[in-house]
Amino acid sequence: MAAPHLNLTSLGSINADGSRRYIHPADVAGPFTRWRRLVAGLLLLIYIALPWIPVGGYPAVFLDVAQRRFHFFGMTFATQDLWVAFFFAAGLGFSLFFVTSLLGRIWCGWTCPYTVFLEHVFRRVERWIDGDAPARRKLEDAPWTGAKIFKRVLKHGIFILLAALIAHIFLSYFVSIKGLYGMMHQSPGDHLVAFGVVAALTFLLYGCFSWFREQFCVIMCPYGRLQSALTDDNTVVIGYDRKRGEPRGKVSDPNAGDCVSCNRCVQVCPTGIDIRNGLQLECIGCAACVDACDAIMAKVKRPKGLVRYDSLEGLNGGKTRLIRPRTILYSVVLVLGMTAFFIAFSRIEPVRASAVRMPGAPYYLADDVVRNQFLVRVINKRKDPVSYKLELEGELPPGLQVTGLDETLTLQGLAEDQKALVMSAPVSNFDRKFHFNVKVTELDHDGAVSRSKKMEMLGPDMKLRSDKPLDAKDYIQ
Repeated sequence: MAAPHLNLTSLGSINADGSRRYIHPADVAGPFTRWRRLVAGLLLLIYIALPWIPVGGYPAVFLDVAQRRFHFFGMTFATQDLWVAFFFAAGLGFSLFFVTSLLGRIWCGWTCPYTVFLEHVFRRVERWIDGDAPARRKLEDAPWTGAKIFKRVLKHGIFILLAALIAHIFLSYFVSIKGLYGMMHQSPGDHLVAFGVVAALTFLLYGCFSWFREQFCVIMCPYGRLQSALTDDNTVVIGYDRKRGEPRGKVSDPNAGDCVSCNRCVQVCPTGIDIRNGLQLECIGCAACVDACDAIMAKVKRPKGLVRYDSLEGLNGGKTRLIRPRTILYSVVLVLGMTAFFIAFSRIEPVRASAVRMPGAPYYLADDVVRNQFLVRVINKRKDPVSYKLELEGELPPGLQVTGLDETLTLQGLAEDQKALVMSAPVSNFDRKFHFNVKVTELDHDGAVSRSKKMEMLGPDMKLRSDKPLDAKDYIQ
């Protein structure tokens, strides 16, 4: 049964009258906080560094939309290879399902880019300028003075610069650092699309991280609503040990539980919830309340773990089962998705060739000669120049003349070209369709790859009486 302990009665960031309650989470220290900051720092470093790191002559991740080439850690994919991305995205989705069934929303609290930027970049700047949580609340309610105006201008100015920096780094994944640097030294009018993307993204990031904040996780992100379907009583989430903590009371009260009603867990929560009310929609599994409660328990000389990572089954005194039908199902689906991805990935070849009939009539008849016209397209997905041989295989009509295959086609690295293939033959030789293959073979590599495309050469049906005028219905289609 899907997580019956999910609390949906109210939102921590909404007041009783329905207005928004602005969250000013207090700072917290502890092992989970240190590990989260380390993970966030590593993720930020990866985000910044990937466009700078050269692998195989290109940035480690370079989505070259203009040239329709996509580079990932030395591997280059053409637009025609993007069908593999479906299996990759499906694998990521199944991975998220599997991790959520085991550990709840640990993705949200530890590795989600939105959380990383908000909690470890923008809120760090806010704490540096406006002070701790009480100071920020006091400043928010204070009248507009010179000091408040200065802090607001300074904070929001830095927010805009950070948003612009994140937007420019994002753009560099599509135009490269070198291309971005060149654009920055030219007029915005010379690169209107790129400039518009950066401006729009800067505006959105600034709005989200300066004002919208945790409302994005509560209102727009669907993942919080999915957790009730992905988790169960054995999913490891952050929970409050009610048996141990209740009834709440003072430290000196021998009849009270371990919870001293300090509300520290609420003060440090980035979404403003009270974890003691059970698992809630807004909980992102960041463990700030765990570190806060453990610090209080240490001060009052009581065991840590009143708020901890555990399952509902474990919090109720039972044993958490990690291997269960839900996790087995997600594991199987995950393995199937990964297998499909690797099979699809293994089918990617360094050359792609296609042949299509040119637009217009299926064939042309003039002076007792039938002519078919095709367009052959060859894409070199290697980074070095490659020469290709184009040839025909199969059953062809007698007296066939071909133009377009008499020269070797040489393509530079990651380039593509099209050649017109014209096939002509006496009409008297056409008594049926002729099937053949257009074959493209590499010439410059050992174990050269070849590709072929099955085509048809069409013409009139010569079984008809020669003295009968040809009509539209007499043609083979």
